Amino acid sequence: NIGHGNKEIAEAIKNQIEKMDYCSPFSESTEVSAELASVLSDLSPGDLNTVFFTSDGSTANETALRFVMFYNNILGRPNKKHIITRDKAYHGSTYLTGSITGKDRERNNFDFEKNFIHHLSSPLPYRRKKDQTVEDFCEELVKEFEQKIEELGSENVAAFIAEPVLASGGCIVPPDGYFKKIYDVCKKNEIIFIADEVVTGFGRLGHFFSSEEIFGVVPDIITCAKGITSGYLPLGAVLFSNKLIADLKNDSSLFFHGYTYSGHPACCAAALKNIEILKRDKILEHVKEIEPYFFKKLNSLYDLPIVGDIRGKGLMAGIECVINKDSKEALVLDQAIGSRIDEESIKLGLIIRPLYNICVLSPALIINKEQINELTEKLYQAISNTIDQLKTEGLWSQTK
Repeated sequence: NIGHGNKEIAEAIKNQIEKMDYCSPFSESTEVSAELASVLSDLSPGDLNTVFFTSDGSTANETALRFVMFYNNILGRPNKKHIITRDKAYHGSTYLTGSITGKDRERNNFDFEKNFIHHLSSPLPYRRKKDQTVEDFCEELVKEFEQKIEELGSENVAAFIAEPVLASGGCIVPPDGYFKKIYDVCKKNEIIFIADEVVTGFGRLGHFFSSEEIFGVVPDIITCAKGITSGYLPLGAVLFSNKLIADLKNDSSLFFHGYTYSGHPACCAAALKNIEILKRDKILEHVKEIEPYFFKKLNSLYDLPIVGDIRGKGLMAGIECVINKDSKEALVLDQAIGSRIDEESIKLGLIIRPLYNICVLSPALIINKEQINELTEKLYQAISNTIDQLKTEGLWSQTK
């Protein structure tokens, strides 16, 4: 998030390793992990003041789900275990987080859990019914959620988990008001709301956490990783609300759970320095200021005949390619169109993330206007080159 090769973070990691390189998290703690927990508590919305460190985003989400199961057992609700998630979501690569992931590649190729995992429709406005308003689309999504709860019985539904923006699903931004309505349904039915901010946290959308600032809800649990250290070292964290913790205070049962590298001192040192830099250099403010320019330049890609949708928030964008802008039929070509554009981009010195027929962009948060100009010019050229290839190979024509 703060860019590559930052010497301050490298120095912070070095100094911490020389001072305390490792400490078992099962019986001891360290000053640096305690300090980071305090900082995260201060940065988080609402009353999310209890922090549990993990190794990455997958283990953060795994921890959140395990806690939900433990929580309901302690409260005498052993049947309240069903998890509701969404199509196109990505939540990790453990068995349980893989099960709640809503991507066909993962679901079709592995024997993931299906008995207590339920997927709702992806909240992608671009793919709503023809002539359907965005508002009606939002109401349809909320109604689907309510119907699923009614089908399962609210006494059996433990949690709803969602990324504020579905990153690996193609940078899907839900309709305005969607999360607030989903949150209200959760509260009505005593369903724990988990926000997976592994991608959206730590500045990607211009805030340390986006759930409240952008989408208007204070989750019961937030998971985070990636940007917490700007990727310099692996670290994840789970933030729990005071209410969840208070509900367990009178029980002597122990949530016996953890990882060898939970709260690793060097990783925590990297995170503290990263947060310091994000604050000191006003990087979050920069993201908010440059976001309109970023999308203004990206919108020039609409001039290309295969670009059907450009969407995103902050410094996070998805460009979806289609056969025809009117039909919106996905231009997949055996799922290789994104990879074709990526190959052309690399030739021009630009790295994108190809996802089937979507190009995902997540530039460093310190990107400036000149670099945005360069990015969009190269991507425009890469897509143009790809179109020429498709025409030459007889795979696409503008009349289709």
